[in-house]
Formats: sequence, C-alpha cells, structure tokens
Amino acid sequence: MPGPKNYLIDMDGVLVHGSQPIPGANEFIKRLRAAGAPFLVLTNNPIYTPRDLSARLERIGLEVPPEAIYTSAMATARFLQSQHPNGTAYVIGEAGLTTALHDTGYTMTDHDPDYVVVGETTALSYERLTRAVRFVAAGARFVATNPDVSGPGDGGIVPACGAIAALIATASGVKPYFVGKPNPLMMRTALRTLGAHSEESVMVGDRMDTDIIGGTESGMETILVLTGVTRREDVERFPYRPTRVLGSVAEIEV
Repeated sequence: MPGPKNYLIDMDGVLVHGSQPIPGANEFIKRLRAAGAPFLVLTNNPIYTPRDLSARLERIGLEVPPEAIYTSAMATARFLQSQHPNGTAYVIGEAGLTTALHDTGYTMTDHDPDYVVVGETTALSYERLTRAVRFVAAGARFVATNPDVSGPGDGGIVPACGAIAALIATASGVKPYFVGKPNPLMMRTALRTLGAHSEESVMVGDRMDTDIIGGTESGMETILVLTGVTRREDVERFPYRPTRVLGSVAEIEV
C-alpha cells in the first residue's frame, strides 16, 4: 500500500489569520502527524527564523516544530549557495534572512558584494537603499526573497519585499530574481527538504496567484482553501484550476 502523501502548507490564510488560528488547523496538523504524513509549512515571510515562527504559532495553540517550517529566506539562501557557494551578500532584511544566509556559508558585507539580497524589514533607511542601488548598478546580482508588495500589519497593510525591491529596481535599472512563491523553485527545494516527489505531494494554499500556480507548475496536486483571500467565484477567472476547492483545512482527509 502506498504511504500518505506529502504536504506543503501555506501559513497565512490557511493555518492562521493574523494572530489567530483558523478553526480546525491544529486538528489538521495532528491528523498529518497521526498518519505519518511528511509536511512543511511554507511562508513567503522572510522576517522570522523557523524557531521564531514555531514559538509564535505555539502561543496561539498550533504545534508546528521549527524543522517543519520552510521560509522564502531559507529558499533564497539555498538558491544562492547552489549558484555561488560561500559568496558574499549585502542584505536588506531581518534575522530570518541573515540567519538563513549564514547557515549556508554566506558572509554579509558592505564592500563589493556578490549579491544584493532583499527581504523585508521594519528598519529601512535611505542610506541602506542607496548602497543597495549602487551595488546593483555596479554589477552585484540582485535577488529578492518574494514578490509580495504588501502584507498585513498592525492597523493595516505594510510595504513588503516586492515594494522595496521595486524601488531598487527602478533606481538601478535592474530587475531582481524573486525566489519565493509563486516561483516553483521554492516548491522544489521544499520537496527536496522532505525527500519527496511532486507526484506524491499536495500543495495547500489560499491564493490562486502564488500557492496554486506554484503547486501546479511544480507538478503537485493542489488544494485551495477558502479561509484566506480567494473566494470560490474567483477561481473561474484563472486559466488554471486547483485539484480541489475546500472550505478550510478542517475538511482535508489525510
């Protein structure tokens, strides 16, 4: 008999809404564990380390260990290590990104870096933006963790990685390479982390334009849940379709 499928699970809009768990999310995680189904929780948010995210989820009642969390920062660090091992980078980002880069052998520098790497930050300065623009214009390769231009924050939306990258791209005339969703690269590196094959795996997400297209282009089964940004009637506007549309992860049978 074949074993259980592997699951890649988006976090925001699938397991949590801001600082609140989505009903049935913890029971879904427990069903995965009980069935012995390998899984990773995926997030385009590069700010936090897996340990930080695990602690934040635990505080709201979701039991997800650090080793079951995969961020766009981790995918970016692994991409850079595969392209230019043990290189140097000028980084605009927080601990989640700098830690991931250090863990793969990268050195942070503000002198002639191999790469300019942009994530998300709450402490952006004009000086750091100027340095990034000048490094990119001088020939440093330009990589960004994810294309999201905004995200949720206390009191409303906040600028995200895509917005910061757009400023640098406009000023330097060089477009970045985005590693995170919907780039299938993030899905494939996540699958390699699980030791899984796409045809035996499922992508669970709430966005057609990141989760579902990324899973589809990676050859996975896809499940769209309606607890995030996508409504059922929105699905018809896209030229690709999820394998299944469900109300929430509470309805997923492992």
